[in-house]
Amino acid sequence: MSKSSLEAILSEKGNAVEMLRNSRIGMYVYPVVAPEFSNWRDEQRAWRDSAVLFDQTHHMDELIVEGPDAEKFLAHHGINSFSNFDLNRAKHFVPVTPNGHVIGDHIIFRERQDKFILVGRAPTANWLQFCAAYGEWNVRIKHDPRSPSRPEGERVLRTHYRYQIQGPEAPKIFEKLNRGPIPDIKFFHVDKINIGSKKVQALRHGMSGAPGLEIWGPYEDKPYILACILEAAKEAGVDLVRCGSRAYSTNTLESGWIPSPLPGIYTGDGMLKAYREWLGADSYEAGGSIGGSFISKNIEDYYVNPFELGYDFYIGWKKDDFIGKAALQKMKGQKNRKKVTFEWNAEDVVNVIASAFRPGEDHYKWIDFPQPNYASSSADMVMHDGKMVGMSMFNGYSYNERCMLSLGVVDQSVNEGDVLTLIWGEPDGGSGKTSTERHKQAEIRVRVSPTPYAREARENYADSWRTKKTA
Repeated sequence: MSKSSLEAILSEKGNAVEMLRNSRIGMYVYPVVAPEFSNWRDEQRAWRDSAVLFDQTHHMDELIVEGPDAEKFLAHHGINSFSNFDLNRAKHFVPVTPNGHVIGDHIIFRERQDKFILVGRAPTANWLQFCAAYGEWNVRIKHDPRSPSRPEGERVLRTHYRYQIQGPEAPKIFEKLNRGPIPDIKFFHVDKINIGSKKVQALRHGMSGAPGLEIWGPYEDKPYILACILEAAKEAGVDLVRCGSRAYSTNTLESGWIPSPLPGIYTGDGMLKAYREWLGADSYEAGGSIGGSFISKNIEDYYVNPFELGYDFYIGWKKDDFIGKAALQKMKGQKNRKKVTFEWNAEDVVNVIASAFRPGEDHYKWIDFPQPNYASSSADMVMHDGKMVGMSMFNGYSYNERCMLSLGVVDQSVNEGDVLTLIWGEPDGGSGKTSTERHKQAEIRVRVSPTPYAREARENYADSWRTKKTA
């Protein structure tokens, strides 16, 4: 076992929670893209009122999986059914551990019978690379990791550019780009449209609930494609707003996707121990951080399963076998927690912020706007009558809704409309994270609200994990 592996670090540190709570990696960064092109308030408002342009080129890993066993390999290592996964389709791909805990998720595209592209955060990309080496699969994998968080002026190159245009005015832009009506692309289906002299792939998608398309192609075409998009918006008379990295991360608060659950890989023997021995000391899993008020000595208390995140209807129970199937069968009949949106009380939020303007007294943990990205994964306690009944996992401010929101999980006994108490800030003055200043904890009232929170997303999304009720 290499001394530079995650397993070696865990053996040295002794406790995964303490290691991750005191990580020195700093703020979670959405790289390369400018923080703001105008201001984050107008950039948020654009996906609701006009049209917004997301540059998704840099913050996600990309994995190309191809070869004779590509489908069998992916079906074995994800919970999803592949029986209806035809060409030019996309899925929300979710792998779990043998113990049934979520590792992460990717969007997966089928380009050929034997070729798939997966896009998302590092944990899923790392897991699949390990699985290809661990088993006997006739697959080839190409990994294009996300751009450096702090490139320090160095040139950044990717395999593909990736843009998304969405909002009520987006169809006018696409019609100009395509030089006529675009194909009627169904939700999470892919077709091609014209952009200038290029034919580009387009996925029917919409992260915050508004209609839109995600387009991608060779990275060297990126400046040309951007120029065509901006010109088409001008010709269509649409106020297309470019979205910076500050506003980008908040779109999910309105649509209900929890983007950064802690990968459930820090415990377990057999395959999981081999994985930790394979993961390097510079991996996402080794350097990542946990932030928030929830402190447990047991790292498994931070794990989540597909039922809790609303992904249970993906599960391909008819598949002969897949990693985690036996564990998920046992979880199926249990009272799993459910995903909700927490609407934060405005007076309590203002009081937290105001404390930083009172000289001579300790202040509460600062709330960065629009999104307090001070850790890779968040875990804030949600209480009722002195008992922890939930966990807030991703938070931020929605200018569209004029409130702080967070996404998380609660016990089945909690009902929509209940008012609970979120503990904001870390105990004992804060942890060793460089992103955490010394502070005291605050109690913030939160109302349990629908997921998705935005009416647009609830009413207009296709039938999907966002609108399905958890079992």
